[in-house]
Amino acid sequence: MVATNKKKSAGKPGKFNTEMFDDVPVLQRKWKAALRPGEALPRYEDVMLGSLGRLADHIVLLRKDDDALGLSRSGRYIQQWFNDDRWDIPLSDLPPDCATALGEAASSALQNGRPYLASAHCVRDGLVRTYDVLALPTSSRWGGTLVGAYVNERDAQYNLLDTIFSATDEGVLSLAAIRDAAGQPADFQIVHLNQGAARLLEQPLAALLWRRLGAGGNLLCAPDVIRQLRDIVACDDGGQIEIDRDDRSLRLGVTAFGDMLSLTLSDVTALKRSEVSFRLLFDNNPMPMWVFDAETTRFISVNDAAVQHYGYSRETFLQMQLRQIWPQDEWATHSQALQQVGDVYDSGRDWRHLKADGSEIHVLTFGRRVAFDGRDGYLVAVVDITERRKAEARIAHMAHHDGLTNLSNRDFFQDRLRLALERSQPAGKRVAVLCVDLDLFKNVNDSFGHPIGDRLLKAVAERLRSEVRGDNLVARLGGDEFAIVLPADVSPTEASDFADRLIGVLSVGYDIDGIEVIVGASIGIALSPGDGASCEELMRNADMALYQAKSDGGGVHRFFEREMNRQAQKRRDMERDLRRAFAHGEFELHYQPLVDIAANRISGFESLLRWRHPDKGMVSPAEFIPVAEDIGLIVALGEWVLREACSEAMNWPADIKVAVNLSPVQFRSRHLVQAVISALAHSGLSPRRLELEITESVFLAETEANLAILHQLRELGVSISMDDFGTGYSSLSYLRSFPFDKIKIDRSFVKDLAQRSDCVAIVRAISGLGRSLNITTTAEGVETTDQLDWLRAEGCNEVQGFLFSAARPASEVAALLSGFGPRASKAA
Repeated sequence: MVATNKKKSAGKPGKFNTEMFDDVPVLQRKWKAALRPGEALPRYEDVMLGSLGRLADHIVLLRKDDDALGLSRSGRYIQQWFNDDRWDIPLSDLPPDCATALGEAASSALQNGRPYLASAHCVRDGLVRTYDVLALPTSSRWGGTLVGAYVNERDAQYNLLDTIFSATDEGVLSLAAIRDAAGQPADFQIVHLNQGAARLLEQPLAALLWRRLGAGGNLLCAPDVIRQLRDIVACDDGGQIEIDRDDRSLRLGVTAFGDMLSLTLSDVTALKRSEVSFRLLFDNNPMPMWVFDAETTRFISVNDAAVQHYGYSRETFLQMQLRQIWPQDEWATHSQALQQVGDVYDSGRDWRHLKADGSEIHVLTFGRRVAFDGRDGYLVAVVDITERRKAEARIAHMAHHDGLTNLSNRDFFQDRLRLALERSQPAGKRVAVLCVDLDLFKNVNDSFGHPIGDRLLKAVAERLRSEVRGDNLVARLGGDEFAIVLPADVSPTEASDFADRLIGVLSVGYDIDGIEVIVGASIGIALSPGDGASCEELMRNADMALYQAKSDGGGVHRFFEREMNRQAQKRRDMERDLRRAFAHGEFELHYQPLVDIAANRISGFESLLRWRHPDKGMVSPAEFIPVAEDIGLIVALGEWVLREACSEAMNWPADIKVAVNLSPVQFRSRHLVQAVISALAHSGLSPRRLELEITESVFLAETEANLAILHQLRELGVSISMDDFGTGYSSLSYLRSFPFDKIKIDRSFVKDLAQRSDCVAIVRAISGLGRSLNITTTAEGVETTDQLDWLRAEGCNEVQGFLFSAARPASEVAALLSGFGPRASKAA
């Protein structure tokens, strides 16, 4: 399979077991939550609008007009899948594989009246890619039915072009199982075939490709054949199928790969008709054939095809016995099988035969007892399946190796690690697992593009392959993540020395098309049995050690320590609690007043997210916000904050603003503008009453794209404020990049105003800068009247802090507004 090199969260605990998010259950829960009592389907607006976030790129909207489905809207990922960015087109205009997958999933969802999860198999550049397709049926307020379909690719891919469909006289084709609404295989679709298959099925290749067997038209479409194919899919096994018709006889060799079937077609019509014209069949048949003596096993006669195929002259053949074409290590097996032969037989398995040049071929043999020139003998026909076996070997290789680097893949690595642990445990020997992650690889992709990133990964794989030899094994787990198993009772010192040498080898520069590329490597090490006795535990602990190595700056190796496990468990608990908290509504907003110094009045409130844990009480935002950002929950949580804050602000006087903090992660979702529009529309709040606060970290990545988003928000009428101004190294340059409405002076400068002249100078400079640029300045963390006097003297416009009020629940905002005046005067 050809894997991409897109960067995962490098070295984070638990990534060997599950993904951080599972999109399908999230969408299924969203559909179920939107279902109202008494309604057969939820409304389109409740399911497909709002908090889809990054999932919107994977959504295609289908409309049902009469009995036909059409495409209404599609996200960017879907458009790449289609290779078509058009909207409002019939489903039939799409590529057949995409149209089939979407049509089947949507029809099943509409038939069941519930979300339907299906698998789609699509061929792209010779790769059979597997996709999850989740169809969500919804009602439309304009009438009719809409189906939102989520599409995402699985990891597994099979490159069949170089293997199954190599040049061969036999017919080879691939079928994809099509499942019905109950999830059972109901039909099959031809997704690829070679010219040999088209010839054997007596139809043009183009007419067979993408055709369903259920539509009829060729020998594979017989009901008994389809039934046997369904049985093979159900058992995930292989087998042979015989097709006998009046004028045709085919033998099918079938191998199952999940919902994919690989078929090899052999024409055995001539063999079946051997009784009709033995001599014509024997002498002129292109299939190698011979007759051997039943008692002596000596060859009595051979046809021209056997002479040509095996390379022995006819005279030599007629002086030989069967065993002389058998490899010596199979003499006993061949002889035993020969003793069990009846009047008619087929080999039931493939055998190895020796040709005159000493090379081996794999064959199937078919025979029957005959009287030949007055002697008791056996007529044998031979089918050479050497190319088929090579193709199967290539497929088996692909199933265990990474398509980009040709290193072992994750599944094969885990199998080898389990075997090494099983062998080491009785003797009490150590097995070492090293998790390797490239440093700065994302920069290579961002700077030079993914093609250069792919070539770099190939070069890294070559260096790893040259260093990891013998019984040791190196694998690519995905992206820029690799793993190594050292099974030979390695000591900690040996593992450490090996890791240091590997880091040095991987850190030497790479020359790729004249581009000098520099990356480093970090390594985490776990040793059995102390760091784990099972494959899963050992890999998880090595991964935690890698996470520590990355946290320590990279370019180093670290051994697993038990404290890492405790920290990882604490982190996992936090992630689980956060998801539960969001689902159960444990979050709430508190509001801290923003005070206009000149007018001596509250001008607005900053909304601050709070988490009231049922057991731990209030959890500090400093603890849970970074975790929510890491796991992606901050996008959905941020949209909730926007809606809640805007709705609450509608209860305040019309001149009071509300400020909402934005995370840099929300910008990466690319749906921030839509979320703001939705929050304003839902609440009815004027855009001029909404103030969005960002930090300079928004500018540290994808500056042009983030600037474009900020300008779109400004066009809505929303105010933009830079938070924690002065704490970054390039804040002044950001004021040139974007015309902010407000800059907030960080509390670290306000704290020591009365004691430190440098703090006074900084506050004075920022206030002066704000006046010059016509930007409001707000000071945070005001706790004393001395600080307030200094800020007033330096021309600061707004203040907030405990001097006026801590952040309060929404229920106390009215009291703050009504009682502020006298307290503010007294404080002043």
